[in-house]
Amino acid sequence: RQGGEAVKERSVSVILLSGGQGKRMGANMPKQYLPLLGVPIALHSLRTFCGMKEVKEVVVVCDPSYKNVFEGSVENLQIPIKFTTPGKERQDSVFNGLQEIDGDSELVCVHDSARPLVSSEDVKKVLEDAAVHGAAVLGVPVKATIKEANSDSFVVKTLDRKTLWEMQTPQVMKPNLLRDGFELVKRDALEVTDDVSIVEYLKHPVYITEGSYTNIKVTTPDDMLLAERLMNDK
Repeated sequence: RQGGEAVKERSVSVILLSGGQGKRMGANMPKQYLPLLGVPIALHSLRTFCGMKEVKEVVVVCDPSYKNVFEGSVENLQIPIKFTTPGKERQDSVFNGLQEIDGDSELVCVHDSARPLVSSEDVKKVLEDAAVHGAAVLGVPVKATIKEANSDSFVVKTLDRKTLWEMQTPQVMKPNLLRDGFELVKRDALEVTDDVSIVEYLKHPVYITEGSYTNIKVTTPDDMLLAERLMNDK
């Protein structure tokens, strides 16, 4: 990493995606609202973002019935927290969030609220890289051996681990880039699995900022135990 570009104070809008249903957790509420060390999962990253001088606002994308989880949840809040509703797919939720951001923002930072352990140091790095390259995403080198299989479950080939990265969030882009990407995605009805794919369709380069393996996504009860352990170690 060549070192990014300093990001101006209060120049970043965060879109915090908190609209998922969390079916794999088997709980009676979406996973991002389950308590992790006594605090709902979604609030851990919200507090991280609210404590960063680069961030000017957070747009929380959530079901209106959970707005109260976020309201008043950050002490000495210096920035506005806005709300919008989730869409059918993840990309629709991002699109809804994008409509609410401040017009002067230089970067939009999309984060999955089910990743409570993201560190402000890693967020700072990915923001700086996005300022230089226009788009950046946190990722970690793949540790496991990954094989490609065919539809009958036979190995087709072993992929070269050195070139493989596991994507995390935040994913950070210049707002106009994301808007242009959405226009293309909507026009051509493209399938999108993550936010930088939207930008990739524009043939715009996306930089991978090396993050931390501790920035896990909490999707199963086992993940909860691991997240608790990691938080206690901090």
